[in-house]
Amino acid sequence: MNQDKKKYMENNLSYDLNEHSLISPLDSESPLYEPKIRLGVLASGNGSNFEYIIKSIQNKKLNAEISILIVNNPNCLAIKKAIKYKIPYVIINHRDYDTRLEHDRKVSKKLEDLSVELVVMAGWMRIVGEELINRFTNRLINIHPSLLPSFKGVDAIQQAIDKSVTITGCTVHYVQKEVDSGSIIIQAAVPIQEKDSKETLKQKIQKMEHIILPLAIAKVAKNIRTNFKGNK
Repeated sequence: MNQDKKKYMENNLSYDLNEHSLISPLDSESPLYEPKIRLGVLASGNGSNFEYIIKSIQNKKLNAEISILIVNNPNCLAIKKAIKYKIPYVIINHRDYDTRLEHDRKVSKKLEDLSVELVVMAGWMRIVGEELINRFTNRLINIHPSLLPSFKGVDAIQQAIDKSVTITGCTVHYVQKEVDSGSIIIQAAVPIQEKDSKETLKQKIQKMEHIILPLAIAKVAKNIRTNFKGNK
């Protein structure tokens, strides 16, 4: 690798020579901001990204505190991680509400009651409506297992395999009304190899998700601190 290319990689990207993964854009260090950002995390599944947010906070790589974990599935494994790390959580089961709007209002009220500043959808398997989006404009982010705008919606990993693409990845983006359409904050590219199964590819993508989600939170948090002078 020549010096110019090496310098470009160091300044703009993270390049893993073993996994051949690529993250962009990536600052030389995580964006700094004060004071801590108050997070609300929405999850529906295993909670692996939720756990890595916690670890990033514990390792002093992310200046944040998690005010609440909200799950819509009472069997969500993220609950066990919340208990393990002593994070407050609440179950707001969407099946208990007649409409999406009613459910979103309940979620929004809980977040606002706790003065949550930034909402992170970390495996939240629900389409959010305008109620939540409008209350947290530019403060609601999602992580998706593809290089958006490619392979939006459900089962993005299988979509990539079915299309025989050679590169996929993951994206953290702002949430807008159209599914997986908001402005991109950060992405990581992951190669698809012939030996990959859906499960091995999922594992490689999740590894990169765990890296880029805390970075995205820090970037957005810095923006909130810069643009919303009235923060508590």
